[in-house]
Amino acid sequence: MDRVALADFLRRRREGMLPSDVGLPSGARRRAPGLRREEVAQLAAMSADYYTRMEQQRGPQPSEQILASLARALRLTSDERDYLYRVAGQNTPDRVASTHISPSLQRVLDRLDDTPALVLSALGETLVQNRFAVALLGDRSGYTGLDRSEIYRWFAYPESERAMYPEDDRNRQSRALVASLRVAYGITGSSSRAGELVGALQKRSAEFAAIWERHEVAKRFEDHKTLIHPELGAIELDCQVLFTEDQSQSLLVLTAPPRSEGAQKLALLGVLGTQTLV
Repeated sequence: MDRVALADFLRRRREGMLPSDVGLPSGARRRAPGLRREEVAQLAAMSADYYTRMEQQRGPQPSEQILASLARALRLTSDERDYLYRVAGQNTPDRVASTHISPSLQRVLDRLDDTPALVLSALGETLVQNRFAVALLGDRSGYTGLDRSEIYRWFAYPESERAMYPEDDRNRQSRALVASLRVAYGITGSSSRAGELVGALQKRSAEFAAIWERHEVAKRFEDHKTLIHPELGAIELDCQVLFTEDQSQSLLVLTAPPRSEGAQKLALLGVLGTQTLV
């Protein structure tokens, strides 16, 4: 661990950013350039004291989880993230299976505050979602292990995971999820996290095993879909997807045509949030 390099890198990255870069209000006039230490700590979900000690070359070696949070908070590129891990004395994550959010996708997501949007990994893991996506799809940040993948949950827990899709659309969704996993598996191989998912699902789900044998390979997202919200019922939405250059992550944006019933329900969803109607 190179404490001097780590502290200097964090400080310079922090000072080189503006509140508007990370969706924060500019507020009162600032005496120093860039973000405040407490703002970075807030974005990285850590204590301000812990972050301050890192910038002051003190404290314990940061964990991989802390480094991942810092990389997202500071909007680091993949190269910058790898450098952060190295100076902190940690192994750099696998880029193909990385859960580090692309800064370009993060910037777009930061500006989408009026419609559901989320960033997904190639394995169907929700990396970040805005408040509208939480209200529509539920908070997906608490999953751990294989459960982090929506592909795994779809086949492992069909009773709960498929309730949001109309029954006549579930077979198509099953095939689409398996086809997208084939893409990740083809890139990373059998010894990767994609391979781990495949092995676990082949043992757990006969449906998955049968679809996997079809060898369908595609990144599939329907242009139009219907989702069933527990309070608002069926919501017809248009689906737009933006991929990173290496196709490892995607920004999924759900919208509805102006003045449509779907648009009205999205507006109500913004007010309702995660509350339950009486």
